[in-house]
Amino acid sequence: MICLIMSLFAHLFALMRFLAFLGWTLFWLPLQAFTMLFSARLSRLIPQIYHQGNCAILGLRVRRYGKPVKSSPTLFVSNHTSYLDIVVLAAQLKASFVAKQEVAKWPLFGLLARLNRTVFVQRRAGKSGAYRDEMQSQLLGGRNLILFPEGTSNDGNRVLRFNSTFFSVAETSLKGKLIPVQPIAIAYTHLNGLPVGRSGRPLFAWYGDMDLVSHLWSVLGQNTVTVEVTFLPTVTISEYSNRKEMAKECQSMVEGSVSNMLRGSPALLKETST
Repeated sequence: MICLIMSLFAHLFALMRFLAFLGWTLFWLPLQAFTMLFSARLSRLIPQIYHQGNCAILGLRVRRYGKPVKSSPTLFVSNHTSYLDIVVLAAQLKASFVAKQEVAKWPLFGLLARLNRTVFVQRRAGKSGAYRDEMQSQLLGGRNLILFPEGTSNDGNRVLRFNSTFFSVAETSLKGKLIPVQPIAIAYTHLNGLPVGRSGRPLFAWYGDMDLVSHLWSVLGQNTVTVEVTFLPTVTISEYSNRKEMAKECQSMVEGSVSNMLRGSPALLKETST
């Protein structure tokens, strides 16, 4: 009986959160569509405000270490665990994402992605030149980009190999200066204030053949989730002999930071305000 009551409560809680998310989204969607036509500055600010609200609605408590670089444009590269990464990072940064083409077709989320000027890419052989050009165009236009160089999400317990192909845009220069690249590490560490172990991280991680709708409903039914985000030192391609070395070094920095956060010792860096 107790289990049944708890299950009903979780479903009711999930429904309330979903309705709050839907109402919040319907409020901001037309505003963002309008500002995209008339104000580039506001069209970059609104997604950040929107996702800060989503963090509150979804119960995502963000602990941030280090600070994002203030110069624009910047290419941010992060490990990837879940669609929740998008909410968390968009709440921290005025930036557009680089996403696979399929995301554009997702109900609601595809529309949200387009309204944040997401760069959709086809990650297939022979298509790298096209998406590199699109990313370069966005960067040269002064927009920050967030890239997940693993190319896919995972179970949250590890960091997959960073694909060096994505780092070709780091060779872009603007006004004689190379585009800075800032690695970001993100980890889901606590649920209701208690540490989450290896077996519990798939509660937040979305990967493989997981069904999006059922996973999202489960997330909506959770209480407070602590997400730790570390902004690591900025680098440029000039510090490396080639983009493969750059990708490997960025991956190493992110791996070390994720490992520290999952072990409960995030840093030598102090927590900074969000």
